[in-house]
Amino acid sequence: MASKRITQETFDAAVRENIEEFEMGPEEAVKEAVKQFESQGVDLSNIVKMTPKVSADGAQEPIHDILQALDDLQESVAHSHPQEASAHLARFCEQCKQHKACRFLAAEKGAYPILLATWKLAAAAFPDNPSILSELCSTLSRLAVRNEFCQEVVDLGGLNVLVALLADCNDHQDLVKQVLSALRAIAGNDDVKDAIVRAGGTESIVAAMTRHLASPQVCEQSCAALCVLALRKPENSRVIMEGGGALAALQAMKAHPQEAGVQKQACMLIRNLVARRQAFSQPILDLGAEALISQARAAHRDCEDVAKAALRDLGCHVELRELWTGQKGNLAP
Repeated sequence: MASKRITQETFDAAVRENIEEFEMGPEEAVKEAVKQFESQGVDLSNIVKMTPKVSADGAQEPIHDILQALDDLQESVAHSHPQEASAHLARFCEQCKQHKACRFLAAEKGAYPILLATWKLAAAAFPDNPSILSELCSTLSRLAVRNEFCQEVVDLGGLNVLVALLADCNDHQDLVKQVLSALRAIAGNDDVKDAIVRAGGTESIVAAMTRHLASPQVCEQSCAALCVLALRKPENSRVIMEGGGALAALQAMKAHPQEAGVQKQACMLIRNLVARRQAFSQPILDLGAEALISQARAAHRDCEDVAKAALRDLGCHVELRELWTGQKGNLAP
């Protein structure tokens, strides 16, 4: 297993050396650098494996497209040009979608303060255009790829922005969905889970799911966010239960029986709520959970494992299904 890591600068320097010293083409230089580092047991999952661009006269340091987009975004925000910022944000978001390593690089190079500054500018300049804020939330979700990045969102005030946005923009369904996705993403950090709960995030999530019960996308993201908050966190489970989270999840299951995503996330939430809080099992069963989870298990193959686990942790009898039966005899050599 590869365990060593290098910086993007080290990788880029090796590529430039292959081009300048060994007269390789850009594509060959990148392949050779990858081969060189992987042979040394280096994990390159955080590296953008492309040749950075240089200026025509070679005077500037090479820069990757995503960092150029980030620089342009920062400059437009600094000069309070909302239209330009919107265009540069779209370009930056597109880069984030293309390569996971680009997201590592952007986060390491200070993307979060720039995105939050863009957020404030966009909120002031486009109060009636939630699509820009939706795109910012989507980008924030994609950048939350490591524990320290999730914590940085909280430290910079991003969590308060997300919770306030969920409460203030509850009428905009797509924006609500993206805010929920962003909360789910940063809650991958256990400390951030607690911060979200302290900030009133669970109440806002349950309120969003209740308000948009007719939307399977909002229901799925709401259940998914609560599921992450409850994972390995019995105290958070208590807050979710007292705030009506289990009831809202079961209502979502009733409203969307054909939506596998809703059913799966709701089952996972129920399991997490009772996994370390067995006292919650009976109240959840009294809400009709067993029948709903059993229906999800029967209707959706993707729900088989999570539904079975939820029923088991609720203390219900789970009928095991025989997945394969073979003939007796020796295996062929």
